[in-house]
Amino acid sequence: MLLGQVAGKVWATKKAPRLTGQTFLTVRVGESLLVCADCVGAGEGETVLIASGGAARIAAGADMPVDAAIIGIIDP
Repeated sequence: MLLGQVAGKVWATKKAPRLTGQTFLTVRVGESLLVCADCVGAGEGETVLIASGGAARIAAGADMPVDAAIIGIIDP
């Protein structure tokens, strides 16, 4: 798992059918930006917990084609 800070939203007008309705956010982790499926309703500037790989697919839903998912919002 990783900790990061939400940097903004990602808009995609065309995407795989299984991603319809899924919200994606950019999250800064160190010097990198990740695109993450938002499973908890995180907002810009919040510190979040990120799952990756198989754990992200489980968190986002069965057969969801994602590599990273926000699974928690860290309390200040």
